[in-house]
Amino acid sequence: MAGKEKKQDRSVAVNRKAFHDYFVEEKFEAGIELCGTEVKSLRAGGVNLKDAWCDVKGGEIFVKQMHISPYDHGNIFNRDPMRTRKLLLHKREIMRLAGLSQREGYALIPLELYWKGPHIKVALGLCKGKKLYDKRSSEAAKDLERAGKRAVKEFIARTE
Repeated sequence: MAGKEKKQDRSVAVNRKAFHDYFVEEKFEAGIELCGTEVKSLRAGGVNLKDAWCDVKGGEIFVKQMHISPYDHGNIFNRDPMRTRKLLLHKREIMRLAGLSQREGYALIPLELYWKGPHIKVALGLCKGKKLYDKRSSEAAKDLERAGKRAVKEFIARTE
């Protein structure tokens, strides 16, 4: 099987609001426990991570407020779209994340849902909340970068 190509990671959903509201200090990869109709709904793109967050209870990590739309053809097998879902991590990783998230101003936020081969993975971020002035300064930096790229592009177009 030397000619077999490696499958690419495919993003299902990205939590853009998390990058606006938080500084992402560290990223972690975790599996997620889903039922069959939820997986089918993810393939159709029916997921929203906007208000999702993670909680550590009893030595396990759970994702809360992640909305996975009910599968169209799932009928009685569909689960509650807002149910709490368990994340799959090693015990030492869970204990480390629990300790880090207990610090003042830190939270565990799901940043992205993606396919890694046949499995669905969650990119977790250890995040620190931004203040209003932090949001303004990061927005100003993005605007400045965009303006610089635009100026370079216009300059190149004029010289050709």
